Amino acid sequence: MVAPYVGMVFKSDDEAFEYYGNFARRNGFSIRKERSRLSPQLGVYKRDLVCYRSGFAPARKKLTGEHQRDRKSVRCGCDAKMYLSKEVVDGVSQWFVVQFSNVHNHELLEDEQVRLLPAYRKIHESDQERILLLSKAGFPIHRIVKVLELEKGIHGGQLSFLERDVRNFIQNRKKVVQENDALLTEKRENDILDLLEACRSSKEADPYFVYDVAVDENDKVENIAWSFGDSVHAYDMFGDVVYFDSTYRSMSYGMLFGAWLGINNHGRTLFFGCALLQDETPRSFAWTLQAFLRFMKGRYPQTIITDIDPVLREAIRSELPNTKHVISLYSVLPRTSSWFSLPLGSRFPEFKYEFEELCHLESTEEFEFRWNQMVSHFGLNSDKHIALLFSLRLCWALPYTRGCFLARMDSTSYWKPVDALMKGVIKTQSCLRGLLEQVGLLSNYKMHSHEGPQYLHLRTCLPIEEHARSILTPSAFNWIQHEMVLAMQYAATEMANGSYLVRHFKKVDGERLVIWIPEDEQIHCSCKEFESTGILCRHALRVLLLKNYFQLPNRYLLDRWRQESSLCFYSGQSNLKLKDEWYQEFNSLAETLFSEAMLTKERSDFAHREVAKELRRLISHVRDMPAVDEAVVGVTLSPTNVL
Repeated sequence: MVAPYVGMVFKSDDEAFEYYGNFARRNGFSIRKERSRLSPQLGVYKRDLVCYRSGFAPARKKLTGEHQRDRKSVRCGCDAKMYLSKEVVDGVSQWFVVQFSNVHNHELLEDEQVRLLPAYRKIHESDQERILLLSKAGFPIHRIVKVLELEKGIHGGQLSFLERDVRNFIQNRKKVVQENDALLTEKRENDILDLLEACRSSKEADPYFVYDVAVDENDKVENIAWSFGDSVHAYDMFGDVVYFDSTYRSMSYGMLFGAWLGINNHGRTLFFGCALLQDETPRSFAWTLQAFLRFMKGRYPQTIITDIDPVLREAIRSELPNTKHVISLYSVLPRTSSWFSLPLGSRFPEFKYEFEELCHLESTEEFEFRWNQMVSHFGLNSDKHIALLFSLRLCWALPYTRGCFLARMDSTSYWKPVDALMKGVIKTQSCLRGLLEQVGLLSNYKMHSHEGPQYLHLRTCLPIEEHARSILTPSAFNWIQHEMVLAMQYAATEMANGSYLVRHFKKVDGERLVIWIPEDEQIHCSCKEFESTGILCRHALRVLLLKNYFQLPNRYLLDRWRQESSLCFYSGQSNLKLKDEWYQEFNSLAETLFSEAMLTKERSDFAHREVAKELRRLISHVRDMPAVDEAVVGVTLSPTNVL
């Protein structure tokens, strides 16, 4: 590295300081900024950089009775320096070295000594986070330093900072936290009051909006939950499966943000409700489950999907005893890296492969046998995370959850957009009121935005494909169309008892048993795809084709995936009960219209244009009519403990 010299040019004084600092470190000393001079035209136009031992420490006056440590100064009048001056050349600012001296009146340090100078003892951000985490866990200072050395794989004393730097950092951070806590507490209380006011305003604007609040013994708000009217109505049709996401926290106050999510007939994410919780205790989780059920008028979901959380698991078992609890495999697999990569080291890739193989086994007996083998092979018998996973196996391992209705909410096509959506909601909101308003906008958008009319091309020209196209939404039709195309690659062999063995012609996957019950037009496949997604699998479709079916049995075209469900009113538990005859007539007419319209693009375009025009006219007319019957004006819409 070239030593600085008079006339050397830098683009900025920061660049000059960095260069001189690097030179100093290589030569056994450090530097500091001493003086600078300003002018109205140029701003800072002179900068003096000197050796850290330049000058002399000023004498300190000792106050009477004051105890001071007799700390010796390192300054000894060293004259090593680099003076800079700024000039503007052709409109560009440049910094020139106008004086330089590398003559020191003290010994220069060796490499192992120079790194311990205060200027070079930096605690990097990643180390700061680790130090704070270990300190919060109760580790003493010397143990924190030892842990950092072990994690970095270095010998004692080789960190870029000293034990006293760690102590000073923790003490300074605690002071900052204590000073901020009082301000944050006051801001949090004001923000929560603002959120409650926003809830009351939302209730006035939307009579179907519901919210609930839990307070502590001092009447301070602990938890708050809410749901918009559109979300409550959507739950009537699509509340069979819900996902409770509790993996995010409010950026401002660290409150747990829980979101109840679902999926509509177009495969899009729905917001059913949200909650802000003070903590993750069984009491808080139980409260939010109870609040959600009150919002949804006591209707339990068929399946609830969550992250892996033993505390939440117990709350669900207590408050939703008849609901199947499924822990998303997409939340389990990332945990294996953080839990087992360090203890297993180079053997972790082998463990990860074996673990993922176990997740997709068919039988529970084989799962438990191979699980025990895996645990013994990798020496994880006493590992607490392995014990936790095994205790929760009924909720996450596919041999146990296969056949649970999940409405395709266990697919990456659902989880990736949800993850991006939740991160966006949390990161863009600086106040709790903004969080409520953002969720309200998303709830309204997700509920009322559907895929535009599409002309869906047939790929097999089978009558059942054409029939499915006329009934299902584009998303649902694409899913079943994919299965129909693959069904052509399978052979079905009838057995003596009337059931069928279905296998791929190249035997790329295992054979499946399909049971056909002609009396009730029931078909069951051992893969349990229909039970899980509500979409018939390729194996069942192969048998239906063998039986010369031109239309899919009505029971296998679920209402939640039909086109009509995006047009009809939510009749489940709303105030106005639709008569069965009216509802059936509407569905029949809509089904006939779609069947005829989807035969050609010309028909489809005409039907869409005319139906949209007529529906807009009807909606405008209906909205001008009274919103409730006189007979039900005084009916309470929700329990008294729901605001």
